[in-house]
Amino acid sequence: MTWAALLLADPSPCLRWMVLTQLLKRPEDDPEVIELSQLKESDRLFLELQQQQGNDGRWQASDIFGSSHNQLLSTSQAMLRLGFLGFDRSSQMVTKAADFIFSQQNSDGSWPLPTLAEESTKNESYSMIPLQTAIPLRGLAACGYATDPRSEKAYQWLIHQRLPDGTWPTGKAAGTFGRVAGYRRLPHSRWGCRSNTTGALWCLALHPHRCTEEPARRALDILLGRESKEAANLGFEVARIIGVEPFRGFLTLFARFDPGLMLWFCARVGASMDDPRTNNLIRFIHQEQGPFGLWEYSQHPGASRWVTFDLLRSLSELDKNRDWISLEPPTPFTPEPYGTRPPRY
Repeated sequence: MTWAALLLADPSPCLRWMVLTQLLKRPEDDPEVIELSQLKESDRLFLELQQQQGNDGRWQASDIFGSSHNQLLSTSQAMLRLGFLGFDRSSQMVTKAADFIFSQQNSDGSWPLPTLAEESTKNESYSMIPLQTAIPLRGLAACGYATDPRSEKAYQWLIHQRLPDGTWPTGKAAGTFGRVAGYRRLPHSRWGCRSNTTGALWCLALHPHRCTEEPARRALDILLGRESKEAANLGFEVARIIGVEPFRGFLTLFARFDPGLMLWFCARVGASMDDPRTNNLIRFIHQEQGPFGLWEYSQHPGASRWVTFDLLRSLSELDKNRDWISLEPPTPFTPEPYGTRPPRY
């Protein structure tokens, strides 16, 4: 039995449709593709969101598993799930959610900074955190709104917050860059924050043109410099999108370093398979593949087929991208010792 048979046996019509169209390259007029496209809105993951959506398009924080966020961020996370499942602005549920998110947008293209209760932000009054815009923009871009003029304005705001070294900072408090906790540190960057840089890169990777431009390539270059491959985290972001892992935290949103997400970035941004670090990442992921072609997500085995689909899709797209080799030297990840805090000045 191969991965194709196992994935096509999944009860989710959305997953089966994506396997046929994105992995097996079946045409749109294929009878099975047509049948599954008509069944997508009967998918359990879609129905859960449909039942919880408010009349004005928003979701409450309690509607998204584990979310402690406000309605704007919860709605953005719901949009990310819808985009992952293959829904776009042709869906009424998507357009209602997009209207709500855009209605909250500031005139400069950003979205409001949420009130935070995390320990890392309690004692600092931030005036800007890149994730305040990256999270809503990611949800919109996932559903096909990346080139909308309002989204483009958000992209411009996000690029404006970029540091000279190509990373994004924790944020600004009283005109000073916020400290970078040990788990969010990036090699070869003083103020670069891995969580904010990951969020910004995710937005850029979803844009049809910005995905291969210099800001996206430089951000990926720096993230690839963190030499860390935790097998337990492989597929974590996919598991979170489909709702079996919680959406928790704001600055801590990307506390886990998911090699599967890095592989997707490589595929979207166009990293060459000849790049040693990309090649090492591919080898590591192949080593984790099970005997029947699946990658097991041990924390929640029910997510394994979704994780497998996502990894196979990224691997298939990497075959087409051979035009860029990154330059940042790999550096072993060393977390900040507990209780230490470097001076800000």
